[in-house]
Amino acid sequence: MSPNRLAGATSPYLLQHADNPVDWYPWGPEALERARREDKPILLSIGYAACHWCHVMAHESFEDPETAALMNRHFVCVKVDREERPDVDAIYMDAVQALTGHGGWPLTAFLTPEGKPFYAGTYYPKEDRHGLPAFRRVLEAIAEVWAERRSEAETQAERVTEAISRVGALRASGEPLSEEVAAAASRALREAFDPVWGGFGAAPKFPQPMTLELLLRRHLRGD
Repeated sequence: MSPNRLAGATSPYLLQHADNPVDWYPWGPEALERARREDKPILLSIGYAACHWCHVMAHESFEDPETAALMNRHFVCVKVDREERPDVDAIYMDAVQALTGHGGWPLTAFLTPEGKPFYAGTYYPKEDRHGLPAFRRVLEAIAEVWAERRSEAETQAERVTEAISRVGALRASGEPLSEEVAAAASRALREAFDPVWGGFGAAPKFPQPMTLELLLRRHLRGD
């Protein structure tokens, strides 16, 4: 199999995907132009070389010929190294968090040909697992929505874009964090903690150093 368009990349992470059967594009005008020309949604995958779940998803899905064929048939597929393009990562991580309430990598987003996100998540397994749908089921569902209920996708894209624009316009307060806010955050984290497997929330989980620092500080205070 011939290498895809990532073979000319300088990013070690992108080069790891150069032999995938997926017709990957790097982020840039060429991918956006093809999406507009062929009237296809964009499948955006963002990760980095040291990301465990990025490698898992690559092995399960991006190296699988049947999954790759589904991706190539219905989407313009774009791969981004978050360490090379933190600006792109920041925008679409805001979208993932707006849509799901959490974030992480690999970041998986579906965009209109104009680059506006209408559905997003992180890691998707090859088969239904951990309460997550199989990646191929997600691909088929998104393709169906785009073909048969596109107005819903476009409306959602506008809502998400407006939401992340509002978040970007917010400015941090110069006031000290109130005890009420800190206590409420601690309660929410206690409720989200997984006492069996550790971490917060459902799988996939990611290290949250700022969260742990907050809890440690409150523990040292005796809270």
